[in-house]
Amino acid sequence: MGDSSVLISRRLSLIAAGLTIAMILPGANAAAQEAAPAPNAEVELQFVHPSGQGQAAPPLTITFQDAMERARKLDPTLIGSMSDARSAREDRIQARNNLLPNISESTQYLNTEGNGKISDGRFVTQDGVHVYRQWGILRQDLSPAALMGTAVTRAKAAEALASAKSEIARRGLGVTVTKTYYALVSAQRKYAAAQAGLDQAKHFLDIANDLEHQGQGAHSDSIKADVAYRIQKQAFDEARFTMEDTRLSLAVILFPDFNENFTVVDDLDTAPALPPFPDVEAMAEKENPDLRVALETQREAELDVKAAKTAFLPTISIETDWGIEANCFSLHCTRAGHESVGGTPNLGYFLTAALNLPVWDWGTLRSKLHQAEYKQESAKAQLSLAQRTAVSELYATYDEAMVARGALEDSRRTAELAQESLRLVNLRFAGGASPATEVVDAQTTLVTAQNAFADAQVRYRTLLATLQTFTGKF
Repeated sequence: MGDSSVLISRRLSLIAAGLTIAMILPGANAAAQEAAPAPNAEVELQFVHPSGQGQAAPPLTITFQDAMERARKLDPTLIGSMSDARSAREDRIQARNNLLPNISESTQYLNTEGNGKISDGRFVTQDGVHVYRQWGILRQDLSPAALMGTAVTRAKAAEALASAKSEIARRGLGVTVTKTYYALVSAQRKYAAAQAGLDQAKHFLDIANDLEHQGQGAHSDSIKADVAYRIQKQAFDEARFTMEDTRLSLAVILFPDFNENFTVVDDLDTAPALPPFPDVEAMAEKENPDLRVALETQREAELDVKAAKTAFLPTISIETDWGIEANCFSLHCTRAGHESVGGTPNLGYFLTAALNLPVWDWGTLRSKLHQAEYKQESAKAQLSLAQRTAVSELYATYDEAMVARGALEDSRRTAELAQESLRLVNLRFAGGASPATEVVDAQTTLVTAQNAFADAQVRYRTLLATLQTFTGKF
């Protein structure tokens, strides 16, 4: 399409949607004032109008580091994984606390109907019409799993697993942001190259027309220049549309209000160097979160088997109660029928110890043990596969990054040569030593070389980010 028809239609559709919502909402608000909506009425979905269009405010400048920080605050996958990691930390704290004795307090008043003649005999559990209980209770459950700390160890493994998954999400987001951010940088470069190519094509068309009018150039050269100009104009419109489209994609990642009024810093030429493979391999062995996930999953499965086995062993529960249980609420009390004895102390304690031994449960414990063993076998297979896959993907990604680095240098040199070639061809054409076809070919070659150079830079950056999912930041 010419004259940016694709871009204009996209813009008009967004503006029309915003105007339609703006026209509908006042009427909806007036109706809402006359009659309140039902409690279970559905909330209508409203599109957020892109900010930044038609605003006089200067655009916000976003660096790559700014983009990463903004994306981390909005990405639902990363936020969810970080919440899971924090929740796993609380599970570990709870598992540790479950190993410690529990202390509680209980206050009770038991009022029973008497027989009016004697103070006991009509009721069963109480030893008087009025019974007061004020207990401090210390309880401790002792089981083989608790003594060996299986629950705490498993909670630590679960915390490490959740932390590794959070790191995977963080590094994966880094690849996404890198690809999207530098796609916009590349699109801006391609737009600038297309604009420069359009200017050159227009300049070449003007020269060809002037030479034809002066009788020094062929009509075929003017036609060739006109065709080249129209092709370059279409390429310019496509480059502008691509730039705006990638800007929208990046805005979704960076801004909660879908702001388009921003620019990105072009730092494609400052890509970090590729470390030697031995260094990359050493970092991958220590910092690969995928291997950590598989390892901690296997560790969890082993602890589940251990816990299932200890469930066959006896457990001990100890409870110590200290306080008051008497017919009067005081430290000393005179017993009915024993007034001559006087006040006797009410404070005291009793200790309850229970030994629980599983005898018969219709095979439930054994079934749970089998389940744990099946999961352990699966976890071992997953760990083995993760180790092989990590090594394979590390080698493949590093090799591809080396190829991309070589292609980057080649494409840089190609773009420089294409620039010099166009300059020389323009001089030769102005002197009548080159045909129009050479100028058109040189212009096309320059734009193609510049675009290929931008693509090579984005590819190298993306591969570095992918490599860092294995190694961490280098």
